[in-house]
Amino acid sequence: MNTKTAISIPPEVFRLSEKLSKRLKISRSAVFALGVERLNEDFEEAELIERINAVCAEVDTSVPKEMKSYQADRVKRTK
Repeated sequence: MNTKTAISIPPEVFRLSEKLSKRLKISRSAVFALGVERLNEDFEEAELIERINAVCAEVDTSVPKEMKSYQADRVKRTK
């Protein structure tokens, strides 16, 4: 079940929503719903990356010299 809402948007955003709805063959409502979902995904991804970087700042993530050499050899063989 959908919830109806009223929003105010700049005219250029409205025109863009019209263009996208025609191009994607979906309603304007679906365009806005997809936009909110995508924004949420981007936000959650950014939060995850921030958390991973925080852990990496506290933990030694360096690659041992032997492993670097092994990786370099493997890359050369796959080319």
